[in-house]
Order: sequence, then C-alpha cells, then structure tokens
Amino acid sequence: MPFLIDGYNLLRAVQKQLEQPEFAEAELCLLLREFLRRARQRGTIVFDGIGPRQKEHLQGAGALQIVFSGRAIEADAVIERLIAENTAPKRLAVVSSDRRILSAAKRRKCPGVKVLDFWRQVCLTVEKETPIREPQEKQRGISPAETELWLQKFGLGKKRSSLQKS
Repeated sequence: MPFLIDGYNLLRAVQKQLEQPEFAEAELCLLLREFLRRARQRGTIVFDGIGPRQKEHLQGAGALQIVFSGRAIEADAVIERLIAENTAPKRLAVVSSDRRILSAAKRRKCPGVKVLDFWRQVCLTVEKETPIREPQEKQRGISPAETELWLQKFGLGKKRSSLQKS
C-alpha cells in the first residue's frame, strides 16, 4: 500500500515526541526511505514551501518521492490534489493528523493514518534487525561428489566404500 505523507505535519509531531526541534526534513526522509525499503512499499511526502536551501540530501530518494509545494500553494492543497488524482484510492494510505487532509482521504475512501500511529510503525520496522538469509547450499545440502571429497579428506572414504560392498 503506497503512502501519501503530510510532511510537516509528521515532522512537527516527531520533533515534539523526540523533544528534538533540530530533527529536520533530511533525517525524517532517511528514516522513511529505510522504512519503505524494509516494508517493500513506496511513498510520497509533501512539504510546504520550497524546502531547505541545501537539497542534495533529499535527492535520489528511491522508494520515497519528496515534493515541495512551492511558494504559491500549500502542501494541503497538493495532497488533496494527489488524493483526487489517485487511480486506486482505497490502496493509498494517507498519513496526516490534519482534519482537512483526513476528510479528503475519507471522501475518496483512502485509509487515513494519524501521524503518531504511523511514526510508531516506522520505528518498529526500522528497529527490527534484518534477518540473515541462509545460503541455498545450506537448504539443498552438498552434492554426492562433495560428500565423497569430505569423507576422503577425513579418511572415511575407504571405510564407507567397504561398508557399501557388504
């Protein structure tokens, strides 16, 4: 399920919860990218205005598309437009605690997610350790030729072959 995120609404809630007003767009976007990668999802985050002067750290976002609304329009209007234009609104999770945004989501039957609920989900997903995948060889086992090689290496090959003759 793709996510449409009210950027500053989430950022301000996170700053308040973490008691870190210096937590900025870049840190939030890094965490969201990791969340989306682990959740195998994609998302769009919309911020008001033109964003920070230095935007290099906001480029090449992978599964996270970062949108700044510009000077002439507010992020809420951009989010409402994206909700209205979405071709599969029931599959679009809208992340905001803003009544206006959640009402627009509800009109299109998009699931609405409050920012702190979403943030908890992000934290739980990002904090989980990535499971280590076992190699295919471990699942399959070794081939008969490899078995024979190891038996010979440990001096067991001849005994095995004499047992097989009986």
